[in-house]
Amino acid sequence: MNDNNTEVAIDEPEVYEFTRNGSSTVSFSGQTARILMAEELISTMMDFDGATESLLLQMYRNRDASGGNADPFSNPELNSETKSIKEKVAASEDYFSSNASESVQIRNEFESWISGQVSEVFPNENTLASPGQAGQIADGTSVRYVNAQGLEYNQMVTKSLIGALMTDQMLNNYLSSSVLDAGTNREDNDNEVLVDGTSYTTMEHKWDEAYGYLFGAASNQADPLTELGSADSFLDKYLGRVENDDDFAGIAEEIFNAFKRGRAAIVAGAYDVRDEQAEIIRQRISEIIGIRAVFYLESAKTILEGNSPDYGAIFHDLSEAYGFIYSLQFTRVPGSDEPYFTGSEVQSFLDRMLGDGPNGLWDLTPETLDALSDDIAAPFNFSIEEAAG
Repeated sequence: MNDNNTEVAIDEPEVYEFTRNGSSTVSFSGQTARILMAEELISTMMDFDGATESLLLQMYRNRDASGGNADPFSNPELNSETKSIKEKVAASEDYFSSNASESVQIRNEFESWISGQVSEVFPNENTLASPGQAGQIADGTSVRYVNAQGLEYNQMVTKSLIGALMTDQMLNNYLSSSVLDAGTNREDNDNEVLVDGTSYTTMEHKWDEAYGYLFGAASNQADPLTELGSADSFLDKYLGRVENDDDFAGIAEEIFNAFKRGRAAIVAGAYDVRDEQAEIIRQRISEIIGIRAVFYLESAKTILEGNSPDYGAIFHDLSEAYGFIYSLQFTRVPGSDEPYFTGSEVQSFLDRMLGDGPNGLWDLTPETLDALSDDIAAPFNFSIEEAAG
């Protein structure tokens, strides 16, 4: 109804609450379920006594090896779900609907990391890690468990899901005009044609599903900034970390307000305003991933250059950096259909992290870390000094 309508009145609420005929029109239970599934998966990856490869893969697929029903979660509500983590990894309309082979490759990489935790790390729980040898390594008072190259698989899975699941679904699927405006969505939204059995239009629901991948685990989902950073181990947590850096203070409210205003614009039928808010969210969420990738590279470099480098701390930082770098391929340059870095560019970064010698992170030099930070920060609107916090 309104393609160019910046003058249309938009009734933007104080918090993320929208109603129709007295009932809430906000729904993103599927996104909350996948966040909780991912939380249980990454927690169980560190259960050396109770976890098996079969169990962990069932948690990722929510299916058994034959594709049948499985009940892998301790939370019975998650076991009753037909959804899974895997089905939404690298599955956005814009990036993967015509690129099935790359989607399959990415999904399988997660399975290889999960399997590696059991086949490589679990048998060496009590072995001291060394170059070429998986095992445990001290990080201050903590203990990290790494593979032969110094990588923590649980950190790789956690940080890579931020990109491959949450960011890809948010930026490249639910906020995309190809999804929001699919079929008769605009006409239906203009005429308040509701999804059967619900109080919302399809377009309203798609936008809410994007919101759910950021704030779906919050106890106060309508006003999530009151507990920012504590709701999950994924985007909410790292939005909180970036918000707490003085160089980026205000980013959380900017993203929240863009979600809120975009949703109100959908109610008003102001689709140009909706799309403006989607671009704000794309830019800011992408920046969070870039900032945290550089942050962990720089943190590791500082420790590596010390007199007595703490390799446990270095490997922990670099394993987190690995996942955030992996996530860069799912970012989105505002006003474009492209990520900040392609999959092949990301793979080049990861190869460089592990390419200074035969033992991966054990051989990594400060010079390589500096070069990676320079290259990753280059297309973003922040400096290495700002990201390093």
